[in-house]
Amino acid sequence: MRCHNDRLRPSIGGVMTTAADAPPLEAMETDLSTARERLAEAAQHVEDLVAAAPDPAEREPEVRERIAAATGAVRALRARFMDVHADAVYDELTDGRAVELRMAELVEAAATAFPGLVPTPEMIAVERSRPQAAKEGREIDQGIFLRGVLRSPVAGPHLLDAMLRPTPRALALLPDFTRTGLVETKSVRVERRDGVAYLTMCRDDCLNAEDEQQVDDMETAVDLALLDPAVRVGALRGGEMTHPRYRGRRVFSAGINLKRLHGGGISLVGFLLRRELGYIHKIVRGVRVEQDAWWQWPAVDKPWVAAVDSFAIGGGMQLLLVFDHVIAASDAYFSLPAAQEGIVPGAGNFRLGRAGGPRLSRQVILGGRRVWATEPDARAVVDEVVEPGELDAALERSVRSLQGPAVLTNRRMLNLAEEPPEEFRRYMAEFALQQALRIYGQDVLNKVSRFTVRPS
Repeated sequence: MRCHNDRLRPSIGGVMTTAADAPPLEAMETDLSTARERLAEAAQHVEDLVAAAPDPAEREPEVRERIAAATGAVRALRARFMDVHADAVYDELTDGRAVELRMAELVEAAATAFPGLVPTPEMIAVERSRPQAAKEGREIDQGIFLRGVLRSPVAGPHLLDAMLRPTPRALALLPDFTRTGLVETKSVRVERRDGVAYLTMCRDDCLNAEDEQQVDDMETAVDLALLDPAVRVGALRGGEMTHPRYRGRRVFSAGINLKRLHGGGISLVGFLLRRELGYIHKIVRGVRVEQDAWWQWPAVDKPWVAAVDSFAIGGGMQLLLVFDHVIAASDAYFSLPAAQEGIVPGAGNFRLGRAGGPRLSRQVILGGRRVWATEPDARAVVDEVVEPGELDAALERSVRSLQGPAVLTNRRMLNLAEEPPEEFRRYMAEFALQQALRIYGQDVLNKVSRFTVRPS
């Protein structure tokens, strides 16, 4: 029953929308066709309210509160809709799971087939043109949808498998790479030498801080290393920097590019989820391709080594948790300052506790503790610590040691035991929504507002 006082609240542009106007959650607990229509109507009601209001930065507090209440009510409907209909929705979008769609393709298809469930590409394009603080937060709706898909024990594994397929860009570059053993992208260089694919992160101007360009380049590079039959082991290291504070020195990674986040250039689907379910997950599980020996193992996978110079901050430290052997210079350190930044450090919460125990993971993730390579607790992240000048030789020893015939099989079994696919899927389902909520948290917006974005 609607509250009489709600009905008397001032309208915006003649549109009367409040949280009380939304249908009850039970309205989603019906057949798919009826639930789809009811959700579309409720979502359009909110869109009319948003369209009649000024841009987010110019809204009066009362208008902002009304839009937030109405949006929250419809988001509750979307969540219930996915709780009830996730498998049916996914089957419709993928032709009964006969078609494999990557996340970006999936959310775009859902916008067409299920109006009001996720934002349209046009809505997302408007969002991408705005700084983070000036957005409507439409990616939260993508997070609700993807959480629903990943929660499903039927649809979720299918989506994860789709994300393990090689990218079209990598497939296009593969013939040249297998012939020359060299590919250089804007942010990653891949070179094959003696059966090893050496990946060098070379965003020298920003200390290898990750943005969507680097995620795309890294997935391409990982795909190439895995698909080239002449490669037996992959190795990752940071290149030399031109940044004034580290000029001429190698740096592993400074984590997420906060300038890009402030400028609205870090997306949920294209960065935060693609990174975890794309190249990082491929390092763990490999790439899924058609192969004669599919019955032996469903993916092409290989051992990986990481070498850390200077520091591995945020996403850099997260990366180390999936490598088979990690070497660090004795003056290097590691940190996961995501809680201080206000966001979730990817799958770091899932993996660090398994590697170092609950106390260390809480100290690092919640308390912002910095761990130096020479500390005993660094053994949760690092296998070998050497003097900076000895890192090259240590890396060469490590890639040779991982080329034994039984290494790959044992690596697979270790990964299954340490990171069961079903547990990873359930974690990523909740991450999809929690991270979407966090990147629009007021505390995050306040912190990243100190960054300005220079033209690319």
